[in-house]
Amino acid sequence: MKKLLIITLILTISGFSYSQSPDFLRSMSFKKLFLDYNSQNGGSITAFKNYRHGFEVGIAHGFTKNFKLYIPGKFGVVQDTIDKTYKTLLGVDAVFQYHFLNQKGNITPYVQAGAGIMQIYKGDYDINVPIGIGLNFKATDRIYINIQSEYRISLNLKENNLHHGVGIVYAFGGKKDEGGVVVDIKDGDGDGVRDDMDLCPQVRGPAELNGCPDTDGDGVPDYKDACPDAKGLKELKGCPDTDGDGVPDLEDECPNLAGSRFNKGCPEEKKFSDKDKDGVEDKIDKCPEQVGTAATNGCPDSDNDGVADFEDECPTIAGMVTAKGCPDSDSDGTPDNKDKCPKAFGPKVYDGCPDTDGDGLDDFNDKCPTMPGPVENKGCPKIAEKDKETLDIAMRSVEFDLGKATLKTISYQILNQVSEIMKRYPDYNVVISGHTDNTGSSPLNQSLSEQRAKSCYDYMIGQGISALRMSYVGYGESRPIATNDTPQGRTLNRRVEFNLVPGK
Repeated sequence: MKKLLIITLILTISGFSYSQSPDFLRSMSFKKLFLDYNSQNGGSITAFKNYRHGFEVGIAHGFTKNFKLYIPGKFGVVQDTIDKTYKTLLGVDAVFQYHFLNQKGNITPYVQAGAGIMQIYKGDYDINVPIGIGLNFKATDRIYINIQSEYRISLNLKENNLHHGVGIVYAFGGKKDEGGVVVDIKDGDGDGVRDDMDLCPQVRGPAELNGCPDTDGDGVPDYKDACPDAKGLKELKGCPDTDGDGVPDLEDECPNLAGSRFNKGCPEEKKFSDKDKDGVEDKIDKCPEQVGTAATNGCPDSDNDGVADFEDECPTIAGMVTAKGCPDSDSDGTPDNKDKCPKAFGPKVYDGCPDTDGDGLDDFNDKCPTMPGPVENKGCPKIAEKDKETLDIAMRSVEFDLGKATLKTISYQILNQVSEIMKRYPDYNVVISGHTDNTGSSPLNQSLSEQRAKSCYDYMIGQGISALRMSYVGYGESRPIATNDTPQGRTLNRRVEFNLVPGK
């Protein structure tokens, strides 16, 4: 029985912690406990020196704005009422809480009741029925100061007791407004439609219209409604048609008299010239020889974006009126055809590109977009002098077995230092170049220089440097930096250089 109850409670906590929808209000609590096992068993409730100490950590889930399930785990040390020895307690409860006032208030009282199990370390267990009251004092939008007292009825050991707690409650996940409507954390306008699903994330609107407002209540959201302040018909873009002739009042020159579309909504006796038969009178038709739309003054609009083809810089792709008919994928105000970064939001001053590292150079031109650096260095941080010295020393310090590409153990330390430099400059790449003196044949020297550069390349991969950030090349004896006529000169010519370059 005892093991079964413990396993059940553990599974309840595990499932509760990991399976809840993020749309519901959840919270965690951390409390300091004052445990009174004396006053209800012959002692005095004011004998505070007999109170023992403990801790409580719990998690709560709100089913409504007032009703919650709370599962706390408890740990403490108490004094046995008979032999006066100290014993360690471990326990877990499952209680239901009812919160009386609006949770947005500064003070929220509640009552709770439930069941729990307390296990005495190396001793007996006890089934408890906790009944309690508490107060939450609002500190921030998510943090509350909590005071709680509970009377615990002991069913097994018959030692009723009191638990008093002081601590904090941290709320996370979604919230519920006063009407009990779930509002996601990422719901900027608080209309119950998540921002990533809301077509109008800054203005409240109903879910059936994807979060967009409908001022006149005609079922056409304002952003699509040609007459947002007058209730109309969906097929007429939300505009009314008083005379029912299929021509919206907005375009009907005879709104109270049924007519034809080709006669601007007027009866045939009021005819007007319309050569292309597009319903736009020739005197106001900017394209009288071509069938167009009223919205574009009688001119064709191939992509139906509200911008006439002759003014549309992207006539075959639907776009925005403010972007001269071109799409603006990232909604940053710079149309895609002029946006150097069409998939990333950025200001117009940077041609639509962001400046991720805030160094004054947009990401398109920044060779190191995630690390701030001066403009004259193409946005990359300057290599520190001590790091330059390390790279210069590395050129002279990497050693190989004679006539081979096998690294000597003494080379590992300097290559480790070069690897650490690479980690400090993540937006830089390195070109590893091998060189030899003129001893031996040119083909053999060329091959040996490449192999030695690759040995350094392979070693640095083993130090966690991505192969995508490195390249290697061999130059053989073609690029000496000293004369090959002396031993000292030949020693300088046998080298491996590490050149850092911006990675973009």
